[in-house]
Amino acid sequence: MEQFAVKRGLVKSMGGNAGLAVLATRYFDDVNVDEEGRFTATFGILTSVSGSFNEQGKLAVDVEQMKGEALGAFLDGKGGREQAMESRKRWSGFLDEATGYSAKQRGDKAKEEAKKFAKAKSAIKMAHKSIEMMTELPEASIEKAHELIAMLEANIEEGVAPSESQVKKLNDLF
Repeated sequence: MEQFAVKRGLVKSMGGNAGLAVLATRYFDDVNVDEEGRFTATFGILTSVSGSFNEQGKLAVDVEQMKGEALGAFLDGKGGREQAMESRKRWSGFLDEATGYSAKQRGDKAKEEAKKFAKAKSAIKMAHKSIEMMTELPEASIEKAHELIAMLEANIEEGVAPSESQVKKLNDLF
């Protein structure tokens, strides 16, 4: 399952998961929608595409693609290579419209989010080390640090990138 950042306001203007399913019908074949609004579809080498907007407002998609002998047979078939190229083109076009970002912008957003996770993990590690090493640290500071650590760890576990201000609060304690 992959998650992509979505441009602010796009989910609402698109009509949420219902609008996403309508968009999927323009790019894929055999589109089905379940009661939660998650769509599933296929096209060419994409044997299964499913997706929806999640609670964090991100596009959550799962894609399965032909592999091995099945892919080889598909590519060797009449029009197989063209169909494979069209599959990639449609996938990219769908992501562009569903997120409001180009491929480069999606990559930049993913890097930005990865940095936030790395900074939070580093701050947690440093806080634990500081608590361990500092002998004259007030108990209130230790309690506050543990609260902030718990909050950051919960965000990380949920897959929500911690904000810079949350990480800064923890770093400023020491």
